[in-house]
Amino acid sequence: MPEIDGAPARRDDRSRPRRPEGHGATGRDAPLYGALDLGTNNCRLLIAKPARDGFHVVDSFSRIVRLGEGLSRTGRLDDDAMERAYQALVLCAERVARKGLEAGRLSAVATQACRQADNGAAFIDRVRTGTGLRLRIIDPIEEARLAVEGCLNLFDHKAEAILVVDVGGGSTELSWLKREDGRFRTVGWMSAPIGVVTLAERHPEPAGGHDAWFEAMVVDMGVALAAAEVEPDLHALFTGGRAHMVGTSGAITSLAGIHLGLDRYQRNRVDGLWMTRADCERATETLQRLGPTGRAAEACIGPDRADLVLAGAAIMAAVQRAWPCERVRVADRGLREGLLLQRMREDRRPTRRRRNRGRTRPQPPVGT
Repeated sequence: MPEIDGAPARRDDRSRPRRPEGHGATGRDAPLYGALDLGTNNCRLLIAKPARDGFHVVDSFSRIVRLGEGLSRTGRLDDDAMERAYQALVLCAERVARKGLEAGRLSAVATQACRQADNGAAFIDRVRTGTGLRLRIIDPIEEARLAVEGCLNLFDHKAEAILVVDVGGGSTELSWLKREDGRFRTVGWMSAPIGVVTLAERHPEPAGGHDAWFEAMVVDMGVALAAAEVEPDLHALFTGGRAHMVGTSGAITSLAGIHLGLDRYQRNRVDGLWMTRADCERATETLQRLGPTGRAAEACIGPDRADLVLAGAAIMAAVQRAWPCERVRVADRGLREGLLLQRMREDRRPTRRRRNRGRTRPQPPVGT
């Protein structure tokens, strides 16, 4: 079985993150851990306990806040957007307190909107003062690494290369991994300064002519992808059918929901689903035909994301053009799960089993 940057990768498990090796207590005696992700579009919280097969979710919260609305035009977080995000974070703080989650076991981060905005740091200070939540603004490379960490057990161990695509509201993180000597190693990454919010704001949806409008978004993202600095021979693995993509975000999970024709969103059917490039294209065409009203009525889209979902589809289409591969694996997981697994692993208790006096069993390598 391959390893990823030193961390053993579990085989095809559709619903559970990778187990943090060597962790101590699990089950009823296990402590609570939390991961909070304040993005450009969403505010998400996950509270969980370590378990034998990864972790058991105790509570979760997700709200669309559109913190980055208008940011690409003004360079600042809008007052209304900050208030929406602040109120969501108040609810997160209440959940953390209600569950008795220790502050030291909550990993709280903010991404592109707060990185980019002139007043991003000031907003983080306001949140700390008003809610007690201490958010840390992370850089793009850490964001990409955490997304990979959260998706490790969705990798096909037979593939020679993998591209993890994390489509956010204000940026898209891409990580290329290559199998070398039985393990996957990160060989390239980039953060494209385009996400679903920024792309939708650049290209407002017209009343007609949807093909040209969608193509303009794909081309816009394609220009950003051209800046990727990756090993020249890596591309051949994708065109030769020896690689696959992992998509993590609402961009790909929305396409999966449409592809499956779900009456309501079902994570257990979406997370881990294999789709083909043609499946993604057909789902995109369906979304285009539906129009804004039809998309808002779709259970897997809803009114809050009806104006953003095609921007996400355009980003995925641009990536598939630049790095063509037939297989795409859908991940309803990513940064939050990566934060949880990282924090649990940091707190693991090394187990030393003495074979005889003075000798111990070596511990497996960890980390991404």
